[in-house]
Amino acid sequence: MINTLLLINSGWVLLFVRIVLGGIMIYYGWPKIKDLKANAEDFSSKEGFKPGWLWGTVAAFVGFFGGVAILIGFFAEVAATLMALQATVGIVWGITKMGKSFEGLSHDLLLLAVSLIIITFGSGTYSVMPLF
Repeated sequence: MINTLLLINSGWVLLFVRIVLGGIMIYYGWPKIKDLKANAEDFSSKEGFKPGWLWGTVAAFVGFFGGVAILIGFFAEVAATLMALQATVGIVWGITKMGKSFEGLSHDLLLLAVSLIIITFGSGTYSVMPLF
């Protein structure tokens, strides 16, 4: 028999997951959006992504605007899919090109895991999508 006191409403859990993932994405995406040129240079020189202007801009837009979409629950599954792809590229690139350790990959692994929750279960009850 399942103890109903231990069950948590999934709508609240998904809201919390969206707030955490959206907040993190906005936090890391905002500096990239503010200075796309410096971000492009970082992507090219530090990360090795060519052309840096293209990949840096894509990452900035996915990070910031995807974070906003996830936070409010507007096409959160699409934004989470883009974030999962970005995290996967970061993980593969980090292992193959940069030789990152688990510690260096843990941030992307967590973002991938949380993105997969939203992709799988949707944005939940407490999002703006039910309004559309």
